Amino acid sequence: MFKVLLVDDQKLIREGIRSLLAISGKVQVVADAADGTSVVALCQVHRPDVILLDLSMPIMDGIETLQALQQAAISTPVLVLTTFDEHDLVLQSIQTGAKGFLLKDVSLDTLVSAIAALASGGSFFHPNITERLLTQVRKQPKTAFSKPVAFEALTDKELEILQLMAAGYSNKEIASALSKSEGTVKNQCSTILSKLGVRDRTRAVLLALEQGLIIS
Repeated sequence: MFKVLLVDDQKLIREGIRSLLAISGKVQVVADAADGTSVVALCQVHRPDVILLDLSMPIMDGIETLQALQQAAISTPVLVLTTFDEHDLVLQSIQTGAKGFLLKDVSLDTLVSAIAALASGGSFFHPNITERLLTQVRKQPKTAFSKPVAFEALTDKELEILQLMAAGYSNKEIASALSKSEGTVKNQCSTILSKLGVRDRTRAVLLALEQGLIIS
């Protein structure tokens, strides 16, 4: 059972998400808040596996909440769940530590899958959001990283995998395309993230596009 802290200014939304997650039988909302002012304290008390965070809130919004979590050195992964999908909000969320980004109209199965992914140390970004973000970065390559970044050189095979990651391929699909085992691809993806000094695939692709490592 995954423990979740839910942060959204609309009470009806909080109650609806709480009820839906309870139906899944896999997720429990251990606490909720109407804005970010109490999130740090709630994390320290309830120790959730994942934080579900709205961006547009009064008093203390989602970006400010992400910043507060960073300042408090709280590593609980944050899944942004919002009605907005503008690329600048997505990018700002990623740069401020969010590990996932979903729109509120997603299915319960998708939401539970995203929570499970973050709780297991991964990330989860809706494919449509990721594609729009990458399209914008391709058009304006200097919006994501403002200066050259030093990182360990990637091998030709790693660059090939990174190119497939940018195309939206899953580990299973990459393994099939390259005639490798899924486990091997997973290990190579982890090596790529480590070499680039990033925490997830979306950041890896953004950095690769910005630094000209892959073809856009």
